[in-house]
Amino acid sequence: MVVENSHLLEVELADEEATRSLGKALAARLQIGDLILLRGDLGAGKTALARAIVQTHLAAHGIAEDVPSPTFTLVQTYESPALLIAHADLYRIEGPEELRELGLAEFADEGVVLVEWPERAEAEIRRLSRDRLDITLTLMPEGRRGARLEGSGSWAARLGGLSL
Repeated sequence: MVVENSHLLEVELADEEATRSLGKALAARLQIGDLILLRGDLGAGKTALARAIVQTHLAAHGIAEDVPSPTFTLVQTYESPALLIAHADLYRIEGPEELRELGLAEFADEGVVLVEWPERAEAEIRRLSRDRLDITLTLMPEGRRGARLEGSGSWAARLGGLSL
């Protein structure tokens, strides 16, 4: 089931392949200055979705690259001829001062920032860009997942017509 309006989209993800399909669809809509915030419990699929977005974007430019979780490095960066993607995991940060040290504001100026666990520094993260896509992943019965996507700024229009 898909529920849609100008800035909100809710999708049921039957399996990991459906999560990858969502990531592929989102990758085709990336623009410099985008901020994508990924929320959800452990195991909800945040890293799998981020990985699909990054790998799909890179593949469109003929680049194949492993996309590990940035849990321990905190930030992983990827570059294509079109843009720079920074993938951050804030689970282990202790506060906003640590966030500044990661340099995400600079990445947001040059490309796309994907953030797992943004609630660890919510106010600071939201200031990075007005072109924001908030994604909340939820675990459902029988291994399925749900995704709630809410677009702000230019993402409100880009969510319209998203096909999965």
